[in-house]
Order: sequence, then structure tokens, then C-alpha cells
Amino acid sequence: AIGGWLVSVCYFALNLAAAATAAFALVERTGLTATTPVKVVVIVAIAALTLAISVYGHGLIIRLYLPITLALAGAFAVVGFAVLRHADFSYAPAEPLTGVDLWAVLVAGTTLIASGPLSYTTSADFSRYLPRTAPAKAVAGWTALGAFVPSVVVSSLGALAATAVDMTDPQNALQKILPGWFVPVFLIALVLGTVSLNALTAYSAGLALQAVGFRISRTVSVLFDGAAAVALTLYGLLVSHFLDTVSNALQVIVVLIGPLTAVYATDILLRRNRYDGVALTNETPGSPFWFTGGVNVPGAVALLGGVAAAALCVNTLYTGPVAGALGGMDLSLPAGMTVSAILYVSLGRRAVAATAR
Repeated sequence: AIGGWLVSVCYFALNLAAAATAAFALVERTGLTATTPVKVVVIVAIAALTLAISVYGHGLIIRLYLPITLALAGAFAVVGFAVLRHADFSYAPAEPLTGVDLWAVLVAGTTLIASGPLSYTTSADFSRYLPRTAPAKAVAGWTALGAFVPSVVVSSLGALAATAVDMTDPQNALQKILPGWFVPVFLIALVLGTVSLNALTAYSAGLALQAVGFRISRTVSVLFDGAAAVALTLYGLLVSHFLDTVSNALQVIVVLIGPLTAVYATDILLRRNRYDGVALTNETPGSPFWFTGGVNVPGAVALLGGVAAAALCVNTLYTGPVAGALGGMDLSLPAGMTVSAILYVSLGRRAVAATAR
């Protein structure tokens, strides 16, 4: 839950920063100058709108998200058409990557892509609204399909757009190939899309904070998460370079959530996904899940071991010794997950057997 909360707040900040940069452009189009005070006001205003949706929760989200989805799908279709019109389908890089450089880029790209689905480890909050009779295969299948298809389409369009414009600054670059009348709509769609993402993220982060054991209302937990995310956003936009911050944050997050997910998934496999839900909610020393002083020591050791292995292999804010020896190749994702899984299987069997349903 702590790892999930941290990841959710980080993603809240990243999404908020993306929405804010689009909003800054909208402000500039009105003739105003996006000074630092104006930027702060814009960031806080977007966060307030997002948190209002999160505080009202599931009911409001269900009502809002169908029309939001339809509006964003329409805007995305226009962007996609513009990209396809301008894409250079015969494009080839002047100096293709080869050898270690190629593998370093491929592994880094895989790590960044993996940071998305891995971040949902503790964010499956809406599954609790499904009836118990919902087929497990349908839940897993539609979730996977809903994540896979848009990711492939969006990533492919991003790659195609990079053959026509410099995508190191996607927001400004795409405006060069969009119809002039559509640019404000495009910027509004960016803000709306990130607000809708963050409303779900803040909702999950608030529940994760409560799950840790803080005796606070969901409203207070969501507002606390929002304050933390706003602080990170202000740093990312006003102090650091935005895209560098995004890239570094996603790669550092993988160092944590890769091992975290590995422990979680390994526990599911060892138990064959059979858990005593009532016992899991018992937070007293009498609970079978109290373990040692409230800590599952094998799980904690496996997590820390995986994080240590990932940190040795990372190449982002710093270059770990393993990454340095491999010419910059970042193996933090497979290394962290593999070490955590092996440690948990080796150390956790007794704990799993003691609490098996």
C-alpha cells in the first residue's frame, strides 16, 4: 500500500505537469504571459478540479467518464489523421543504433513502457464494484485489451509523428502539423485527458493511504495526496526540466514497483490466489497476517533485495555499477523482479503455508 501510494502520487504529479504545460499554452494564446505566479495559479486550479472529482468518488466518475471518453476520442481522431498525413513512412535514422547502444535504448524503452501497467499494482479499486459472479477471465481479458490497444495505437502514432517533427517537445511539435483552428481544442483535450487520468489516480492514492492504517477520511487523504503532487509538479515545471523529470521519475519508479509487483505476483501464485479476506482486514496482533511485529519479514527482505538489485542496474539519475559495466544498459526491471521473486519463493513458503486458506 505504501509503494502504491508513492507511485500514485508520482503519477499524479506527472499527469498534472502535462496538463499544466498545455494550460500554459492556452494562457499564452489569450495574450497573457505565463509568469511564475500565473503558472502556480494554473497548476493549483487544475489540481483543485481534479481533486473535486476524486473526493466525490465513484458515482461522479461513472457519470462523467463516458462523455469525457467520447470527447477525447474525437479529438484524438483528428490528431491521428494529422499525424498520418504528415508522417514520412520511408523514414530511416541517419545513423541507426547498433550493438550495445541499440540494446540500451530497447531496454530503456521497455522499462518506461512497463512502468505504466506495473503502476496499477495497488490501483485496481474499481474491481471492488464488480459483482462476485463476474468471470475472472472477462475481467482480466477486457482490462488487458483496454490497456494494450490504446497503448499500441498511441505509441505508434508518436513514432510516426517523430518522422515529421521533433518530438522531444511533443505538445509544441504536434501543433505544427495540426489545423490552426484545432490547436486550442487540442490543448483543452490534453488538459481534460490528464484531469480524467488524475481523478482516478488521486482516488486510488487516497484509498492506498487509508489502507496503510491512517485513520483519516477519504476526503482528507485525497487532499493530502493532491498537496504532495502539487509540490512535486511545481518542482518539475519551475525548477527542473519537465521531460527529463518525467523520464527519470518513471525509471526510478520502476526500481521500486518492479520488485514490489514481483513479490505481490509471487505471493498470488504461491497461494493460488486464495486469500481469507476477513483475516486480511484484521489489523490486530491476533491476525494470522500479523507475522513478526506486523511485518512479513520474507516479503520485506525480498522487496529490499530486489530494490537493491535494481539500483545496481539502473541508468537514469545515476549509473549503477552493473549498468556502467554493460555500457549503460539498464537492466533494473528484469534484475529487480527476478531477485525479488527468487527471494520470496525461497524465504516465504513457510509464511504462506501458515496463512493459507
